[in-house]
Amino acid sequence: MATEGQPRAQARTPLLLSRLEGSQELVTMAVIIPKEDGVISVSEDRTVRVWLKRDSGQYWPSVYQSMPAPCTCMCFNPETRRLSVGMDNGVVSEFILSEDYNKMTPAQTYQAHHARVTVVLFVLEMEWLLSTAQDKLLSWHCTESGHLQGTYRMAAWVSGLEFDVETRHVFVGDQSGQVTVLKLEQGVCTLVTTFRGHTGSVTALCWDPVQRVLFSGSSDHSIIMWDIGGRKGTAIELQGHSDKVQGLCYAPHTRQLISCGSDGRIVVWNMDVNRQETPEWLDSDLCQKCEQPFFWNFKQMWDSKKIGLRQHHCRRCGKAVCGKCSSKRSSIPLMGFEFPVRVCDRCNDSITDQDTAHTKCDLCPNCPTTTATTSRQTVM
Repeated sequence: MATEGQPRAQARTPLLLSRLEGSQELVTMAVIIPKEDGVISVSEDRTVRVWLKRDSGQYWPSVYQSMPAPCTCMCFNPETRRLSVGMDNGVVSEFILSEDYNKMTPAQTYQAHHARVTVVLFVLEMEWLLSTAQDKLLSWHCTESGHLQGTYRMAAWVSGLEFDVETRHVFVGDQSGQVTVLKLEQGVCTLVTTFRGHTGSVTALCWDPVQRVLFSGSSDHSIIMWDIGGRKGTAIELQGHSDKVQGLCYAPHTRQLISCGSDGRIVVWNMDVNRQETPEWLDSDLCQKCEQPFFWNFKQMWDSKKIGLRQHHCRRCGKAVCGKCSSKRSSIPLMGFEFPVRVCDRCNDSITDQDTAHTKCDLCPNCPTTTATTSRQTVM
């Protein structure tokens, strides 16, 4: 079985190391400075702060930079110490941080957009700065010359952006719930394909260039793992949040995906297990278990003199079923369902305790303890 040899998931409480306070409004993004006891934050109070840990153990701003507009996003490259900051007025400003992180020198200013910048991404290998905004434009500039290389208009404003250096493919997630794959060349942008799987807007993207897997988080509470490198069109759904997914981060050395959501939960997913692809939902005018008509099947309702039933779907087999034939709930972690979901009676009878062993652990102290015990239940 795929779950054999997997350790039991344990609930872990994160240890609070420090609390950085001082921003007057929403902190839109913060990043840890690698190999330094430091943090960079940007806020809608129009400030950029570089926090360094002092001898007292407290973090204090070593840099306090006022910006002309509220800061909406940023990207930091530790190799070059280049900091790119997107703002509410459509401008992207670049700075170079000193080696001791006590000074920030302006480098470039890009009039990239006409609306609030949503994502900025610096690509060192190409010397490109990619940015997206609520004006629905994807723009990329040359950071050496400062010149605009090209633009591409999306169907909706973009909320997620990732780039693959090897193939020069850019992955764009937008508010319509679609993920678009584009090929970027010098001044030329070509549409490759689109992925549709979310029922809500895409809120976060994360790219693993080694396994060639793309993760997308959404306001529909789900995460989808798109197997780009496998070339089989495999998409695996992960359900571990009860509210909007806000951020994704992948740790390639441990093959763990970390997600956080508006539900206050941080989830660590073990991606080193053989997960199963969720089935497509089947269409039918009758319950595919008891053959009772659904409420739109007027002819069958009339012929059988029966009231039409509401249609549901089993999350394990994908069949169209009525409520009576799908009264059970079960978690199916290897299919990405960490919470109990609707399953038909036949699938429920075949699910074992091993099938419901969790493959992720919660790091939220306010969440119920995650265990490897069965989580099947019957809805009365």
